[in-house]
Amino acid sequence: MSSLVISQINIAYKGFMNEIKDVSDEQLTKQPEGFNNNILWHIGHVLTTNEQFLFGFPDNTDHLPKQYKDLFGYGTKPAEWPDDVPTADELADKLNKQIKRIKQIPLEKFEEKLPEVTLGAQTFGELAALAAFHIANHAGRVNAMKKVLNK
Repeated sequence: MSSLVISQINIAYKGFMNEIKDVSDEQLTKQPEGFNNNILWHIGHVLTTNEQFLFGFPDNTDHLPKQYKDLFGYGTKPAEWPDDVPTADELADKLNKQIKRIKQIPLEKFEEKLPEVTLGAQTFGELAALAAFHIANHAGRVNAMKKVLNK
């Protein structure tokens, strides 16, 4: 089961990275009508949420600046961003490093019970499966945004 979850995360990650490649700077920061965020936010959100689900961000990992939670966490929006937001290239680089760390998680970790049920997940593996779903969900949102922006 645990190697299947890693495979699902990897497939979703590749799909997400495929969606964000070749997006123009204008497309990255434009918020199309009917959408709550822009593509740059989705990139940062996937990165930040993966780090929260799989590595205990912001308390148990130092791979991301703590401010990422305020920029890209659930309920945040680009309209409230300060002027110093990371670039898409910076975020994509961190995503590439993150997927390497995800692949290094020991398989037995996926069987561990969580201290408390989190988003319906009772084990780390279930939470990792949720992360795979979350990545794919945001890949779909980026795909839809690109279609609207390209009209």
